[in-house]
Amino acid sequence: MTTQPGARAYITSLGTSVPKHRFDQNRIADFMARAMNLDTDGERRLRALYRSTRIKQRYSVLADYGASPGEFTFYPNSPDLEPFPTVQQRMMAYRQHAVPLAEEALSVCLEESTVKAAEVTHLITVSCTGMYAPGPDIELIERLGLRSSVHRIAVNFMGCYGAFNGLKAATALVKADPKAKVLMVCVELCTLHFQKKNEEDHLLANALFADGAAAVLLEGQIPEHGFALEMVDFACEVLPEGKDDMAWHINDFGFEMKLTSRVPDVLKTGLPAVLKRITRAQGIQPEDVNLFAIHPGGRRILEVVEQVLGLTHEDNAAAYETLRDYGNMSSGTILFVLKKLWELNHQSAGSLIFASAFGPGLTAETALLKIA
Repeated sequence: MTTQPGARAYITSLGTSVPKHRFDQNRIADFMARAMNLDTDGERRLRALYRSTRIKQRYSVLADYGASPGEFTFYPNSPDLEPFPTVQQRMMAYRQHAVPLAEEALSVCLEESTVKAAEVTHLITVSCTGMYAPGPDIELIERLGLRSSVHRIAVNFMGCYGAFNGLKAATALVKADPKAKVLMVCVELCTLHFQKKNEEDHLLANALFADGAAAVLLEGQIPEHGFALEMVDFACEVLPEGKDDMAWHINDFGFEMKLTSRVPDVLKTGLPAVLKRITRAQGIQPEDVNLFAIHPGGRRILEVVEQVLGLTHEDNAAAYETLRDYGNMSSGTILFVLKKLWELNHQSAGSLIFASAFGPGLTAETALLKIA
């Protein structure tokens, strides 16, 4: 794919959506304590973990996390939730709920732009919490009224940094053809994959993850309505020493996340190096970056990023607010952070944004953007 001389790519619209079921973090802790049949000491530790997350509320396509025993519609109404839902049952729920959530985010994105559905040339779908074929891309073409000839790309099972791989593809497409209009949507239903296991990584995953969708439109021109984030560059770093600390496996009873408390420490060495590399490639210094959009993989990750990059809590405000209000929605979360960052700094034309998310590998994906 050849880049046209002088071609640029801009995010010109951004839409988000969450399911209708919103739960206070304490209410989810109630469900988890019952589901795992914890003793008094175990429940005390669980509630301490949930309080430490700095998450106030999360959203799920499942009503069960706020329901009383006997009222569940997805999990069995038995004391131990047995027979526990299988992968097949979870994928049936994914197929039922993922497309409507993605459609809502995409509809908001298009409504906020001047682009009509029939003008869209490419559709990129990103997800790591469910798969089927014909997939969400096909259904979204019909629901949104896109052309049947629209080009499609699916980015699957890449975890919390999946949006960056979608953005790389979208940016390359627009720079190769400045007339292209590329829609990308991330949709994740993380709460379908609750595991009633008492190991550290499962407890941590259950405390952090949530459901949501986010969509962006990329074009080669800055629109008249003013919203525009230029995609300047991308850089990634694989940190093999962390490959056993973050993983995502398909097992008989759902997708199981391995997420240890070592992840923030592994990032300490890799993230400063990739920031230096991406700025050096543009002939600037890390100090020239004005704003930061960091994936809120958890409170400790945000604190470590602040430590190694020399940021203040205020520099990370967009990430903390996203974590507080939504939890970790995997791949789409970084787009929620960018949306919040834009709302806080939309008048700062020319400001550079360093964005980063982390996932299996251990991988740090990053991008440099500019407020146009």
